[in-house]
Amino acid sequence: MEKNSVDYSPLLSPRGDETAIKTTSFLVSATKWTLKTLILVIFVLWTTFIFSLPAKPVNELFSKWNDLNRDTPFGVTGSIFLVFTAPILIIAFLAIAHLILTGEDQLQGKKTSKLPRFRLWTFPVLVKGPFGVVSATELIGIVLVLLYVIWALYAYTVRALDFISEFDVSSFRDKSIIMFKVMGLRTGAIGLMCLAFLFIPVSRGSVLLRYIDIPFEHATRYHVWLGHLTMVIFTVHGLLYVVAWAMEGHLLQELVQWKDIGVANLPGVISLLAGLLMWVTSLPGVRTWNFELFFYTHQLYVVFIVFLALHVGDFVFTMAAGGIFLFVLDRFLRFCQSRRTVNVISSRCLPCGTVELVLSKPQSLRYNALSFIFVQVRELSWLQWHPFSVSSSPLDGKNHLAILIKVLGKWTEKLRHRITDVDAQKDSSVITTSVEGPYGHEVPYHLMYENLILVAGGIGLSPFLAILSDILHRVREGKPCQSRNILLVWAVKKSNELPLLSTIDMQSICPSFSDKVNIDIHIYVTRESDPPVEEGYSYKPIKSSFCPMASDCGMSVLVGTGDNVWSGLYVISSTVGFVILLALLYVYYIAPFHIETWWYKGLLYLICMVASVVIFGGSVVAMWHIWEKQNSLKDNSNDTKVDKIHQNGSLTPKAPSQVSIAKSTVIRYGSRPDFKEIYESMSEKWGLVDVGIIVCGPSTLQTSVAEEIRSHSMTRQRHHPIFHFHSHSFDL
Repeated sequence: MEKNSVDYSPLLSPRGDETAIKTTSFLVSATKWTLKTLILVIFVLWTTFIFSLPAKPVNELFSKWNDLNRDTPFGVTGSIFLVFTAPILIIAFLAIAHLILTGEDQLQGKKTSKLPRFRLWTFPVLVKGPFGVVSATELIGIVLVLLYVIWALYAYTVRALDFISEFDVSSFRDKSIIMFKVMGLRTGAIGLMCLAFLFIPVSRGSVLLRYIDIPFEHATRYHVWLGHLTMVIFTVHGLLYVVAWAMEGHLLQELVQWKDIGVANLPGVISLLAGLLMWVTSLPGVRTWNFELFFYTHQLYVVFIVFLALHVGDFVFTMAAGGIFLFVLDRFLRFCQSRRTVNVISSRCLPCGTVELVLSKPQSLRYNALSFIFVQVRELSWLQWHPFSVSSSPLDGKNHLAILIKVLGKWTEKLRHRITDVDAQKDSSVITTSVEGPYGHEVPYHLMYENLILVAGGIGLSPFLAILSDILHRVREGKPCQSRNILLVWAVKKSNELPLLSTIDMQSICPSFSDKVNIDIHIYVTRESDPPVEEGYSYKPIKSSFCPMASDCGMSVLVGTGDNVWSGLYVISSTVGFVILLALLYVYYIAPFHIETWWYKGLLYLICMVASVVIFGGSVVAMWHIWEKQNSLKDNSNDTKVDKIHQNGSLTPKAPSQVSIAKSTVIRYGSRPDFKEIYESMSEKWGLVDVGIIVCGPSTLQTSVAEEIRSHSMTRQRHHPIFHFHSHSFDL
């Protein structure tokens, strides 16, 4: 939660204090710049080495490095750890320090240019195709990854041909067998390089994602892209060996072979089959047809990782271990957080069937208006977790968080019936929930644009309710906020969805907001040609239930996006513990007892990875939990918090003031938004400025908005604004 920016210093402060503040600010800025520079340098050197490794000179140099360390207690595994795993862990440490120095309120001291700036990250380059809407920065990343794969295949093919020429083999068949085996080995190496990055985007609270400010909802697409590429390469890797073994005439023997010294084939077959099952069920058509099938088969990632370690052994597995270790860190912390049962303060069902849940949270758990959470309802399923955008602002209340859930499938349908069937429930508790999160952008970028266009489709309005509430609270309280001109474009199928807008009472949040913020609302009802008999936003909830809030039933603060110091200690202690356990393992067991079995050493390596997180990281989590309880006791000493929440008006049925809102609201029936017309209108109205466009809705809506932004940018007049595209939608 952000603290009130109230200045309690005396009116006449000594000049010495001002000098000290300036000096401290300079030191912090210099330290942050140094950290960012170090992170950039390490990352560039690391990725450059990976990119150049297929080249023969670099590969030979790497082989010499391994030979130098072969007789050390850590052996080749230690040398590979230093080159492949250590850089990403060091970057994580530096990112933690940067996040701690940055603090919670990253808007303080932010200066924006008076002139609009072109940004690679927010300019859509590709809007149609297999990748969806792709920014210029993302396109650069895609091109670099594809260049690496093409370059590596070319370099390894040339080296394989040179290798074959050294053998005295005359028959084409024998040459083909050698070629298939060599390229099978090399494609496996390329796949491992892709695997090194595969798990980083799905580490929801990862310090790396937080440092570069890419939320999990957006990073999942990178996981999808890398997942397709990785499985294509691993499939080719397996097929090349299958063809070679079939040509030799002992395919079945090779498939079930489990060597002690060298690569064990059977674990590789099991790992590849698990990967293929995850891959096939994650294809868009299958995932849409049966999401539960996709969800459950994706839990095979455990089988995939374990048998991969058994397949290649410890030193080869180390090449991809950095990203996997960060994922294990995140997964264990999510497990700890999700054990907590979260109290539902209130639940209600709106006329359109949308469900609103208000959940209890501790004051110390921070989030912003662009956050989302994963929710489990135990009465419906113990295994299913569903993501929902937060519909409340952190300034709405310190002890609660709200979400809106639209009925779209079996799980949400059961939830609605569970809530509306209150009469059948004799006890006050209707549902039992657990929560993971909140996750989201580290910096609330919606506060950094003076001019905002919010484009929502249906329930996509949910995060924009939080944004509007956040902006109005900040304007009223004088907190950092640059937004002054806001256009909300909302497309709905039917008019019964309009009451969603009434879940926020802008007039009560900031009575004089129209004098400070211009908010225009354009609503498009696409499947109705005429307005209903009764217009307006007033409504009565179908069913609602209110639950007494227990002091110990709030959301857990054990989340990667929570307290920077505690989450940093958790990562650092687990990493140090990992290194300590590996040192003990190799110095006191593997080296003295001459353990040479590859698959066994791979298993021990994996056990050290998990044990370090559970033992060392778990100790920090336990202390973090105690700290949370002490803070909760302090927060709960005030027994009036429930009354404050209900008096706020956000949780009880209300009749919002419509005078100011109605003047700026336009409802069009039987039409869809014409974004070209909207952009031209705003261009004439706002002039040469930066305009942030945030889209939350289906992929077709995102494509339409991005296409017009790109078209407008190509033909932009000098006095027209520069539009910056942001997507806030899940694609799971």
